[in-house]
Amino acid sequence: MGGDRGPAAVVAGIEESASKNPDIHFIVHGDEEQLTRMIGRRKALAGRCVIRHAERVVTMHEKPSHVMRNGEGTSMWGAIESVRNKEATVAVSCGNTGALMALSMIRLRKIPGVNRPAIACLWPSRNKGGFNVMLDVGADIKADAEDLLQYAMMGASYARNGLKLVRPRVGLLNVGTEEHKGHAELKVAHELIGASAEAGSFDYVGFVEGSDLPSDRVDVIVTDGFTGNIALKTGEGTAKLIGDFMKEAFAATPLSRVAALLALTSLRRLQKRIDPRRVNGGVFLGLNGTVVKSHGSADATGIAAAIKLAFQLAQSGFQERLAARVAAVGGAHQDAPADGENNGRAE
Repeated sequence: MGGDRGPAAVVAGIEESASKNPDIHFIVHGDEEQLTRMIGRRKALAGRCVIRHAERVVTMHEKPSHVMRNGEGTSMWGAIESVRNKEATVAVSCGNTGALMALSMIRLRKIPGVNRPAIACLWPSRNKGGFNVMLDVGADIKADAEDLLQYAMMGASYARNGLKLVRPRVGLLNVGTEEHKGHAELKVAHELIGASAEAGSFDYVGFVEGSDLPSDRVDVIVTDGFTGNIALKTGEGTAKLIGDFMKEAFAATPLSRVAALLALTSLRRLQKRIDPRRVNGGVFLGLNGTVVKSHGSADATGIAAAIKLAFQLAQSGFQERLAARVAAVGGAHQDAPADGENNGRAE
């Protein structure tokens, strides 16, 4: 209910998702009368949605501290409660990011051993699977060396489940790849992550730079939420700028318009690769339950992408494996069950 485009875009995204995946069902939280009318018009959602009435909505401008005290009865609260009560496997929201994280933390609680939860996003890259994982991208602007180590563990587990990488490559974002560069906390984190690579079942590639974010050198990029959020918004803005420049260039002259028609298939392929809507969905890591944060301005395509990601994580048993990995490494640095012990499935 609280997204920039309102419930119409969310219901359209649910319909798009439902039409592609017969195994997914929804608990939809919000104004019952409004949602019943919207969902009733869409044949693909017949028998696929349970509507839970919520009288209030968390707005984009409300402070997280206020929502923590007064959020009960809102659609956001209801969505998180459905995960807490094991009625839903994943909560997906387009609402206020700070409020969503605050409510998720107080209702779901942190996994034992996790100091700061993180938001992980998928970043288009040259890797075979097409994406890298980056975290944190905005859950908390602070992160000390131990936090960055936990991000590495959680990011590697996400890559194993979300990208099906048996042994992900993890890098720590810095101003250069040389070991003498960076502030003191980064240098300590560099040592901690390197020493924990075997226990965490990942390969540590060391420091990486901003130019490595879309590269095939690394699978998981670890950074603090302040740097990660700036990088994420810069990447999204750059992708949109490139798209706008290309439209202007191909519309400039009659000859360029003919060239655009000849290159239409290639242009559509490129648009799909750089379209931020198709990689929509930041995953809250480190909580006793999975929450996926969609962009507030997401349209039906973006919301369907976030739901697809949520379904993939739910299907993989990601939450249980993440908790086991963090507990094992955070305690005695003993590894959780090896991937080969899970009947060949990625951890």
